[in-house]
Amino acid sequence: MRQIVKKLFCDEEGAVTIDWVVLTAAITGLAFAVIYSMANGSETLADSLSGNLTSLPVAVGD
Repeated sequence: MRQIVKKLFCDEEGAVTIDWVVLTAAITGLAFAVIYSMANGSETLADSLSGNLTSLPVAVGD
């Protein structure tokens, strides 16, 4: 019984999988944070641009 438990704790086959899962979760979280930040900033820019374009006069040609 003792050898089975010792072998279980010394086995590192699944450790790489857990590392990749944690790394992938961190990258996904960072990607969501960047996308949210960019979406918020671009919405503010679009609102400002829309306000500026609305206030410009339009010349009507003959």
